Amino acid sequence: MGKTSVAAAHALKSSKEGKKTLIVSTDMAHNLGDLFNIPIGKVEVEVADNLFALEIDPNYVMEKDFKNMMKAFGNMISSLNPENTEIKEFTMIPGMDELFSLLRIQELYNNSDYDRIIVDCTPTGETLSLLKFPEMFGNLIKTVLPMKRKAVKVAGPMVERIMKIPMPEENVFDDIELLNEKLYKLQSIMTNKEILSIRIVTTPERIVIKEAKRNFTYLHLYNYNIDAIIVNKVYPKQALEGYFSKWINLQEEGLKEIQASFSKIPVFTLMLQSKELVSEKLLLDAALQIFKDTDPAAVLFRDKIFEVKKISDGYCFILNIPFANKADMVMGQKGNELMIQIKNEKRCFTLPDVLKNKTVQSAKYTDGQLSIKFA
Repeated sequence: MGKTSVAAAHALKSSKEGKKTLIVSTDMAHNLGDLFNIPIGKVEVEVADNLFALEIDPNYVMEKDFKNMMKAFGNMISSLNPENTEIKEFTMIPGMDELFSLLRIQELYNNSDYDRIIVDCTPTGETLSLLKFPEMFGNLIKTVLPMKRKAVKVAGPMVERIMKIPMPEENVFDDIELLNEKLYKLQSIMTNKEILSIRIVTTPERIVIKEAKRNFTYLHLYNYNIDAIIVNKVYPKQALEGYFSKWINLQEEGLKEIQASFSKIPVFTLMLQSKELVSEKLLLDAALQIFKDTDPAAVLFRDKIFEVKKISDGYCFILNIPFANKADMVMGQKGNELMIQIKNEKRCFTLPDVLKNKTVQSAKYTDGQLSIKFA
């Protein structure tokens, strides 16, 4: 869908406006260097005036900030099969690479002098995994860490002696506490609608539009602000004449569906280019075509994920999750937490104070809003 090219076009336009800009790739199949024809790695490199680029190496972040923790994981895993050299080399828990990529971005935000940071994210599923990590890991660590630290002190020596599995040392828990602190700060940054927004890149094809809608639903569920939709690879009508004439109507239908579905959000288009976007000039031309006079760095739309309204016989918790299917929803309450699941994506909401000690009475989903009555 050209997400890297669109991200690079954003970054180049920003740099031409005099803003010191960094474009970051979290995709393991990095190709930023191909666009600028410059080798790019784990250290920022200047690719144009005022524009720097970085391809994140999560292993570098892991070794730099959480060496004790990852070494402990590696020792515990390798002790299960000391003859297997591949296991001995394993230190990365599945999903941790996405987490460390986010922590590197957080470090850049806190400790660099860039005016703007633009992130070229991984493909859809991996991006969603990456964006839900701060909340998921933060809740897990907050709940489990105190118990684990105490359990290791009390039972660790016995487990180590009987099971032959090395128990983590105290400095490992220090690393985990550091991780928890960073996750808390990261979540604050990522849900701050004044400084961060997400843009979905799609094409005017029915199956891709459906994917864009699903992405919007899931991202909204995690309280991320989507402030623009960018439709890439829009074919000029003259290119679809003759053999491809049937595609004209299909593309028009797709564009109308996007405009109708995302009517509240700015929608930008980029025509299919006659050349690959592999130079500074072509990328800048693409950025001007997408945004024209719009500032690409501005937060173009803000929405809130939920609100609480007082009603005559209780309260109504209103959750904005467009494009969801009621049949795919599962909801549950445990104490002062509300769980919402849509297909495979699940989020637990800590209820506002006004709803604490109240229980769900009913729920309905209409016009993209899930209304839950509490009393």
